[in-house]
Amino acid sequence: DPSSIHLRSIFDPSSIHLGSIFDRVTMPTAGFPASPRAIIAPSLLASDFARLGEECKRMVEYGAEWMHIDVMDGHFVPNLTMGAPVVKSIRKAVPDTFLDCHLMVDNPMQWVKDFSSAGADQFTFHYEAVASSVIPAGAEASASASAEVEAAVNALIGAVKSSGMRCGIAIKPATPVQAIVPFLAAIDMVLILTVEPGFGGQKFMKDVAIEKCRAVRRHACVGLDVQVDGGLGPATVAIASDAGANVVVAGTAIFGAEDPKHVIQTLKERVEESLANAQT
Repeated sequence: DPSSIHLRSIFDPSSIHLGSIFDRVTMPTAGFPASPRAIIAPSLLASDFARLGEECKRMVEYGAEWMHIDVMDGHFVPNLTMGAPVVKSIRKAVPDTFLDCHLMVDNPMQWVKDFSSAGADQFTFHYEAVASSVIPAGAEASASASAEVEAAVNALIGAVKSSGMRCGIAIKPATPVQAIVPFLAAIDMVLILTVEPGFGGQKFMKDVAIEKCRAVRRHACVGLDVQVDGGLGPATVAIASDAGANVVVAGTAIFGAEDPKHVIQTLKERVEESLANAQT
């Protein structure tokens, strides 16, 4: 009901990007949705790039179902990593593995076709990237500009879905969950970053994980995956999974371990335990 949507925008001067808050009246969902399952996605950012195909095959043998691929353009975040040609090569190496692509880029719409053609299964873009393309840093956000941001996000979701990929929306630690609530019914996954995007090996932000996972689950549609990424490992995964996360991205904790297979199994068992407890 459009009359139940109130638009207001805020700008954090300490941030490069804008965050728009959309307050909408919704009916909270008790517990977790019935269908999400535990998924562990090794982050290839922490892998040996010289042996990328072998690394992916090794992770699959160890029980990983998804490969998490961080795509950075050097503008949205101060780092430069993999693009669609690399995804195409990974697809050849592991033809039956789910390729979970997290795009930290200024213009995600530009890359939808390329990643679909390369074989990506999921295209996750940043809400902040779309918002800042509509409302430049330093500009005052108006109700009409906020409505334009919402239209741009919906157009991108439509383009991703039309390409045959699943669609996810990612938010940085400083971006409120309310900003993406209007889109939850249209997407397949929310990615909650528990570190600042751009580099691996950062410290896990506990409060961000708890607050945002719980907030998404309060508004979540049945079947929505909630992914957490940043500083996750055996010592921190329970914090996120108990709060509602069912998809866990781990890089250093897996690739840097003496026994990566054991780490993957441990992470998955802990998420499964949280999901089971939420149903009781």
